[in-house]
Amino acid sequence: MIGVVVVDDHDVVRKGIVSYLQTDDTIEVIGQAANGNDGAALVIKEKPDVVLMDLMMENGNGIEATRTITDSKIDTKIIILTSFYDDKQVFPALEAGAFSYILKTSSAGEIVTAIKKASQGETVIEPKVAGKVMSSFRTESPKAHDELTERELEVLICIGNGMTNQEISEKLYIGIKTVKTHVSNVLGKLDVHDRTQAAVYVHRNDLISIENEE
Repeated sequence: MIGVVVVDDHDVVRKGIVSYLQTDDTIEVIGQAANGNDGAALVIKEKPDVVLMDLMMENGNGIEATRTITDSKIDTKIIILTSFYDDKQVFPALEAGAFSYILKTSSAGEIVTAIKKASQGETVIEPKVAGKVMSSFRTESPKAHDELTERELEVLICIGNGMTNQEISEKLYIGIKTVKTHVSNVLGKLDVHDRTQAAVYVHRNDLISIENEE
């Protein structure tokens, strides 16, 4: 069972999401909140597997709440669910520790899929958001991935494709422990804190094209 908390200041939207999630027998909604401050406190108390977090709220916006939850060091995956995908929202949210970023234009089924993927360690980033991230950094020439070994680069690209450790193990024919070692090395060499930031790095630097060229 995947424990979920929903944080959104629009009652109709929040209750609608909760009602739909309750129809899925693999998901348990263990709480909901109408603002960022209450949402962060609830998440830290209940420690759900996943939290759906709106961005634009009074009494603590989604970015502040995301940062508070991230700083608490609990193992809760934060999915930003919002109508906004401008630079002022996207980058601060990801930097604050958001695990996934999807839009409210997503279907109910897509939201459920994002929740299930997050619970398995898979990131979902809305294509419009991923495109914005890529466009913003297109003129830069990062070299951090040049420090990776060939195998580490393969692992990084797999992370960028949203693959779990088990999927990477099966794709590259290496053991889970070896995958975990490579992932740790990749995060260290790129100087990023988690898989989400590594995935963002992949899209920023268009590394998926390297795999497609092979």
